[in-house]
Amino acid sequence: MDISLPLDQLRSSCRYAAFLTDPHVLQERLVLSGNCSLFSKKRFRNVFSQIRASLSEHGFIKPRPVMKPSKREENLCEETISKVNQIGDPGSGISAQIEKLVFHKRYHEALDFFELLECEGDCQLDSSTYDSLITACIGLRSIRGVKRVHNHMVSSGLLLDQYLWNRVLSMHVKCKMMLDARSIFDDMPERNSISWNTMVGGLVDLGDYLEAFRLFFMMSEENSTADPRIFATMIRASSGLEVISLGQQLHCCALKMGEGDNRFISCALIDMYSKCGRIEDAQFVFDNMPEKTTVGWNTIIAGYALHGYSEEALCLYYEMRDAGVKMDHFTFSIIIRVCTRLASLEHAKQAHAGLVRHGFGLDIVANTALVDFYIKWGRIEDARNVFEGMPQKNVISWNALIGGYGNHGRGIEAVELFERMVHEGMMPNHVTFLAVLSACRYSGLSDYGWEIFESMSRDYKVKPRAMHYACMIELLGREGLLDEAFALIRDAPFRPTINMWAALLTACRVLKNFELGKFAAEKLYGMEPEKLSNYVMLLNIYNSSGKQDEAAAVVQTLKRKGLRIKPACTWIEIKKHPHVFLSGDKCHAQTKEIYEKVDELMLEISKYGYVTGGKTLLPDVDEQEQKSPHYHSEKLAISFGLISTSSSTSLQLVQSHRICNNCHNAIKLIAMITKREIVIRDASRFHRFKNGTCSCGDYW
Repeated sequence: MDISLPLDQLRSSCRYAAFLTDPHVLQERLVLSGNCSLFSKKRFRNVFSQIRASLSEHGFIKPRPVMKPSKREENLCEETISKVNQIGDPGSGISAQIEKLVFHKRYHEALDFFELLECEGDCQLDSSTYDSLITACIGLRSIRGVKRVHNHMVSSGLLLDQYLWNRVLSMHVKCKMMLDARSIFDDMPERNSISWNTMVGGLVDLGDYLEAFRLFFMMSEENSTADPRIFATMIRASSGLEVISLGQQLHCCALKMGEGDNRFISCALIDMYSKCGRIEDAQFVFDNMPEKTTVGWNTIIAGYALHGYSEEALCLYYEMRDAGVKMDHFTFSIIIRVCTRLASLEHAKQAHAGLVRHGFGLDIVANTALVDFYIKWGRIEDARNVFEGMPQKNVISWNALIGGYGNHGRGIEAVELFERMVHEGMMPNHVTFLAVLSACRYSGLSDYGWEIFESMSRDYKVKPRAMHYACMIELLGREGLLDEAFALIRDAPFRPTINMWAALLTACRVLKNFELGKFAAEKLYGMEPEKLSNYVMLLNIYNSSGKQDEAAAVVQTLKRKGLRIKPACTWIEIKKHPHVFLSGDKCHAQTKEIYEKVDELMLEISKYGYVTGGKTLLPDVDEQEQKSPHYHSEKLAISFGLISTSSSTSLQLVQSHRICNNCHNAIKLIAMITKREIVIRDASRFHRFKNGTCSCGDYW
């Protein structure tokens, strides 16, 4: 990497980006030039006006709200007034009281006292009182408070020093009043590195990366030196633009300035390289950090997890632990999510214990991750215990638990949780409604489903999206109302999506309506021409309806495109070690015992009427599996689990494909005769087998 590129060349060699007509598409080809005159003022104005328009459209820059006084601010409590009445000198006494209240983080009361001062008219405040009021406004993110405090400062004629100018700027930036912040920034008689860092950082946090780069170049012209932290901020901007060349040049500049070992820059570089797909470069930066901080470890672990390298992320977590580095709640949140992907219950339990041991047992982010983990691996009661033990819950926590109950076929409890959530004052969002409507469709709760669906826009002002319509289509399908389901697709206020057609196709498959199923499959085929499962589903539909010529044409298309179904695999974790099985697999060290157990189970369940099914109608069964239905990967994994665990242990399995009819029927009987609970997470949903039944109600 060339490190000779000085800071003043970054401006000319930087690739300026602009959004195209479609605001989601970033112009990939950026202009490279050493002649800065190419970028005229008019051109800049056009580029940045497009960016601002796009950001405004998507909620990044919001119009100034019309502020209305709250009841709290209109009616000061009698206790506050009585305290003021006891003070002899209103100005100095209230100022001292404000500073004391802010020190104890009683921000609302501090602003109430400030309103009393405003009513006094000519009361003068000193810099320390204004500083405290700024802290209160930032703590409350109170836009109205910001305006009142700033207006009072201006009207009082207070002369601001550099510190107070920066504090006023920071107050506006942290309350996301960026237009006012920019005006203050431009009016500052003098700007230091803190001023630049505050303004540029606010733009990056807002997502206005191009404007941040423009200010960065202005700073480089006005100042010969730059604070290393602003380089870390601009590296974040490069990551946001997903333009790795910008980050690389900033990396070069930091090295040229002798800041290559700066921990803030190093952590930003690790994050940037990870998000731009250069995990090797991220690892290189991490390895060369002279002092590996908690943030550095968290960032590199998150980078590996982001790209699906879950085992590597877990190994890094244990390296971090062994190195004695202090872990925080982000560390545990990341690693719990890694365990979710790895289906590693034992590792997650260790992370849970570490979370409590390090004093983060009440952290809302980490505990929500734990709720999500336990739900995804069938430990619904453990998830509920974690949830109930949380002193504070946010909407994500509620959504995770509601969705978990729904996925496990416990729809009534999911609906009850939704009602409790609303009763406790938590406002549901579109994800909440997706979770509770999915619970209704999985459990066939038609009346509840329609009531909640209709209440979305009526009571909660949440406009139903395509995913919500897909739930209702499947709910109609479960009741056998295919005509009504098709009508809902046809009359939707937007173009039908893949999920909507897939929901109809599932209903057609279960109800064996091959004509409508063929229509839905062809729609999916047209929308996702490269997705293998659409071809196979269409093939099975044609085969089942006796249309052999059409089936042969689909087979030829598959061969021409070189598409084939990957073999299904099932894995189960026993004593922290994952064991993976393919259909007909004979590679395991205990193959003989496993096959003997399978044969024993098949003989036993045949006494209860089990027979090997015919040709499957599901899309995820290849030819090899159809030839050996007794030895499908699920049956092998279950047999291994039965011979490797005690009779009271429930089995947790993960299946890469959708479980077939044959195995589904067999596992219901296996769970009954062994008196075991068997939980399988397949490509479709969770299946909890117990006492001869499945939580899916045989609809998946």
